[in-house]
Amino acid sequence: MSGIAINRRFALAASGLCTALALTVALAGCGKQESATPAASNTAPAAVPARVLVVGTDAAYTPFESQNDKGDIVGFDIDVVKAVAQKAGIEVKFVNTPWEGIFNALDQGDRDLLVSAITITDERRQTMDFSQPYFDAKQLIAVKSDSPVARFDDLKPLKVGVQNGTTGDEVVGKLLGKSSTAIKRFESTPLALKELEAGGVQAVVADNGVVVHYLANNTAGGFKTVSDAGFPVEKYGIAVKKGNAALLAKINQGLEGIRADGTYAKIFASHFGAEAK
Repeated sequence: MSGIAINRRFALAASGLCTALALTVALAGCGKQESATPAASNTAPAAVPARVLVVGTDAAYTPFESQNDKGDIVGFDIDVVKAVAQKAGIEVKFVNTPWEGIFNALDQGDRDLLVSAITITDERRQTMDFSQPYFDAKQLIAVKSDSPVARFDDLKPLKVGVQNGTTGDEVVGKLLGKSSTAIKRFESTPLALKELEAGGVQAVVADNGVVVHYLANNTAGGFKTVSDAGFPVEKYGIAVKKGNAALLAKINQGLEGIRADGTYAKIFASHFGAEAK
């Protein structure tokens, strides 16, 4: 009996020890979970950085967009979009994009927005959306100083240079016929103006801002400009993919902001030496 009692005590003791050990292990396990759980709940998930929006621009249209000696894209349009982005709280980067493929790049999603002295037209509105206008432009005729050209119709018997796919190309195409061999198309307006200087064309039709800037910096070319009352005022806009209402709203918000605080006027004056109208 005593042996049985002793064995029972050992059994009870052993049982108690096992229970205590089991409880200790259980508590230890619970302790790890409790210490880990609050840490997980108190740690906010890492913020996902906002995507940098890609801006397409044909950097061959001084003073609106061009590349400096370092290869940086600079110009009036670039400064406007940078200011708009800052005001709207978005981040952008600029990618040089040839004019011939710029609209397709937007449609395919390779570019998020475009700024490249783009005239807002009803035809373009069918395939893309535009911001509020940010610049008023007009076509201007450049000719040699001794040219008799006094109005747009005087270009009918002449060879005329234009930048391919621009408004100048469009209006000259209507005057001379879109497939007329008298129209010489170039990748940029400065190239067309160099051809005018060399005598390869007798006139160039392009946006006033580009023509005036080029002539001011190439006084030895012997050019003059001719305006025509028949040229309508054009509006430049920032283009986004058709239906991207959220981005368009941010851009318009930014444009309104930089006009209200005077930033737009400063940018305009720095590039054109006059107050914005």
